[in-house]
Amino acid sequence: MSPGQIAALVAAGAFVLLVLLLAIPLIKLGRTLDEATIAIRKAHQNSDPLFTGANTTITHVNTQLERVDGITANARAVTGNVSALTSLFTATLGGPLVKAAALSYGVSKAIRARRAAKEAPSKHIRRRGRR
Repeated sequence: MSPGQIAALVAAGAFVLLVLLLAIPLIKLGRTLDEATIAIRKAHQNSDPLFTGANTTITHVNTQLERVDGITANARAVTGNVSALTSLFTATLGGPLVKAAALSYGVSKAIRARRAAKEAPSKHIRRRGRR
């Protein structure tokens, strides 16, 4: 054998060794991909009941939201009625009540002024004289 043939055999052996060393990680990677594919299939199969349950839950939530919408509409109507009733009460009784309160305040102030004038008549005279 010539030195060129020996070099070719060594190079071929090194190439075979390199292929074997690279084959092991490729085989492991293939197994990992197979396991990942199986896991994805199982997740897909198990997700159908989950989505069915989620759809049922969303349906129930929508039903409850429709009920809440009805309740808020009724509350809005009651609020409008109370506001109208308050406006009506203010319009019909508010003015006369304010006038009655003003009259009673004026009468009580006049009575106090008369009492004060009876108790100290000289004070009023002095004040008038000083001005």
